[in-house]
Amino acid sequence: MDDDAERKFYMTRALRIPLKRYFSRFFKKDLLSGLTVGVISLPLAMAFAIASGVKPEYGIYTTIIAACLVAIFGGSRFQVAGPTGAFIPILLSIVLTYGYENLLIAGFMSGIILIVMGLLDMGSLIKFIPRSVTIGFTAGIAVNIFTGQVPNFLGLTGIERHESFVANVIEIVRHFGTLNPYSALTSFICLVMILITPRIFPKIPGSLIGLLVSTIVATVAYPNEISTIASTFGGIPGNLPQLVIPEITLEKVEQLFQPALTIAILGAIESLLSAVVADGMAGTQHNSNRELIGQGIANFVAPLFGGIPATGAIARTATNIRTGAATQYSALISGIFVLLTMLILARYAGLIPLASMAPILMVVSYNMSQHHAFAAILKVRTLSSVVLLISFFLTVFVNLTIAVEVGLLLAMILFVKRMSDILAVNPVVLDKENNIIEIADEEILEDYTCSEISIFSIDGPLFFGAAQMFSQSIMDTIHYDPKILILRMSKVSIIDITGENHLRSIVERLQKKGITVLIAGLNGQPEKKLRVTGLYDIIGNRNFFPHTTTAIEYAYQHIDKNYCQKCTKSVFKQCGLGYNDNNK
Repeated sequence: MDDDAERKFYMTRALRIPLKRYFSRFFKKDLLSGLTVGVISLPLAMAFAIASGVKPEYGIYTTIIAACLVAIFGGSRFQVAGPTGAFIPILLSIVLTYGYENLLIAGFMSGIILIVMGLLDMGSLIKFIPRSVTIGFTAGIAVNIFTGQVPNFLGLTGIERHESFVANVIEIVRHFGTLNPYSALTSFICLVMILITPRIFPKIPGSLIGLLVSTIVATVAYPNEISTIASTFGGIPGNLPQLVIPEITLEKVEQLFQPALTIAILGAIESLLSAVVADGMAGTQHNSNRELIGQGIANFVAPLFGGIPATGAIARTATNIRTGAATQYSALISGIFVLLTMLILARYAGLIPLASMAPILMVVSYNMSQHHAFAAILKVRTLSSVVLLISFFLTVFVNLTIAVEVGLLLAMILFVKRMSDILAVNPVVLDKENNIIEIADEEILEDYTCSEISIFSIDGPLFFGAAQMFSQSIMDTIHYDPKILILRMSKVSIIDITGENHLRSIVERLQKKGITVLIAGLNGQPEKKLRVTGLYDIIGNRNFFPHTTTAIEYAYQHIDKNYCQKCTKSVFKQCGLGYNDNNK
């Protein structure tokens, strides 16, 4: 077995790789990937924390804890978790409204919610959220992040941070005269390095080079002219975080449940999207519910050490795979690297200018905006475009909590509409060889109509969103009272209680008219539903058939043959036989 095949063999059972085999085969690959991801994660951790309104070390603590715990308990083999830009608006909003201590409680609660979601097998449900919704609020988040970094980029002073996008823009305009040219120069240097480094040194993270170069320039050329981490936050402690149990009360739980739910939903979406990206790049198959549980454990533990909420990071996960990660231990190594770097180099981190952080987050916001996908959806000019704009503008001008809630509601509406559009109810005729033909043209249908037997083909899920259309289609199409109605239901995958109720109404209404209803090709779930509700017995066991042809054979034996003698259409293969039989 070669290295690649062996790596794939162990990908789903990496925790059981013998240590000797692991260190001889995979450790070097994981070490390289882990160090690379760790180098990228460190500046992002501080930048995301500062942008979220908390001290930079809290972002570092989150990176360490989330990377390690998700690597161990998550369901995606190469997932790298940590603080991400998607959380910035909601975390800043919580800090401004409730304070940092309550942010920890909200994060703690979101961890519990994520674990419960995983245990309730809700991982697959997240995948049903339309792309227009996720791109809408992701683009809105990107706009909020970019706007929030303008003050640090320009070194504006006297800025008061607000939840409202409009209020923040007004603050920037009002204090534009306080622009610090040294901060603007530092930001520009960092931004240039971020943009050109990948072209010259593609294997070196541009954000790290930009951070180092701009910090060195600012420290040497104008050391006391701009704000730094040390001057603003008092530096970064070079010791391990202390365990602190947050004071949780029923009042705080009620107050913070909505923000915690938003964090959990957003975290679930981001994590599973990242896991899907990882699957596409590495050829793996993630476990959605286990991934939610792993993310939940990370968010449950991180607040106990002062950490902020975390989720799967697409860019860091992709880097992990591109640099040759072999197992989930690469993410674990990245967390350990960040921890050791903090312990050793914490005193030097205080020299980093806040102006150097701003370009990093601006580039992150630009990359996460998915402007190409945004424009592509708008060009379609369908209901998805409307949903996209609603999600986007709610995120920018209201808040992310409302945007996520409305987005989920819109997702449900879109899902119901699309599923209802799938359901098709068509009248059916058979040719002389008993081949089934669905007829949409009523004039053509008239030529093939049998006054004794009517057949309908039902294609799609029969649920609350489509049940009314199903009922109306059948009753409106039948312009006469046939002796027997055959419903072809082999393509009906599911029936819910509303669909069952409409089917019951049709059956009972037709039975009152003396019309027999036959069901052909009923699948497992629909049959179980009809048996549980009693509709199966109302229709009658003898009126269920595995195939349409057998249902027609049965129907032909129970129709008025005298009427058939007068019919000249010869709709079914049996028609001629019946006529001859009656003339013998």
